[in-house]
Amino acid sequence: MNQKKFYYLILLILSVFFVWSFSPQKNEVEGFSEKAKIVLRQVGNKLLLSNKDSTSLILPIQEIAENKFRISFEKELSFEPNLIVQINKDNIEKIALSKNYRVEVLQCLDNEVAYSYEINTNEEKTIIPCAGRVLPIKCYVIEVQFLDKTSSKSKYNFLLYMIIPIILLGLFYRKSFNHKQEIVEDKNKTVLGGFIFYPEQNKLMQQAKEIALSKKECELLEVLVANINQTVKREELTKKVWEDNGVFVGRSLDTYISKLRKKLQKDEAIKLTNIHGIGYKLEVKNKEVFL
Repeated sequence: MNQKKFYYLILLILSVFFVWSFSPQKNEVEGFSEKAKIVLRQVGNKLLLSNKDSTSLILPIQEIAENKFRISFEKELSFEPNLIVQINKDNIEKIALSKNYRVEVLQCLDNEVAYSYEINTNEEKTIIPCAGRVLPIKCYVIEVQFLDKTSSKSKYNFLLYMIIPIILLGLFYRKSFNHKQEIVEDKNKTVLGGFIFYPEQNKLMQQAKEIALSKKECELLEVLVANINQTVKREELTKKVWEDNGVFVGRSLDTYISKLRKKLQKDEAIKLTNIHGIGYKLEVKNKEVFL
């Protein structure tokens, strides 16, 4: 896998993780719903006890819309509105089920709102009407709408908001840095047919395959590349490669040329030719050489 594909894969994984992290999961939704029903059943129970009723039933809590629940009672009851405000506060806020919620007390007969209020962390949105009048004995249902819903992941969402952009910026910086390195490296390479020659690194590259060169092979190839499709005399090669670099042995040049020829022979467009009695020529046919 090349570097570009690797970065795309990382970005894809992070994107999927990002979407997953901030989308409600099935278990999370079901867990909140069950927890809300337990808390609201406790609210209903305390309302009945305030009516000195410890025998009648609280009907099953219904989820009538997303995050909206209904408490119904077997018998008629009466209560003072301030009491329902306090009971809800004690139960809902005590276990941090929600900090923002709306409560409506509806008459069963005509579905008219007998009393309603809203609690919100933004005090300007909190509305609790005066409630000195006791609601008469009637059939009521209580609907509670949770305006926000906490979850186990919500505690860590702010960390994800910070960490994911940092990772993406880090990858972008690294890619930019590597790109700059590639540009610098491009100035020190030669595209030679199907090969890429890196003289400073003593290597050839062919289709992502690295071919190591010895120091002498590299120096010889540099001279030949500088004189592409031209004959370079033996004397010039030996002078530039071996002068001031130790003792030159007569067969050394031929030996290294033979090694180079073997490494270049995989590309049919490149030919390292022996010009008898004169020197050598690096021929590149039908392909451009970019320095």
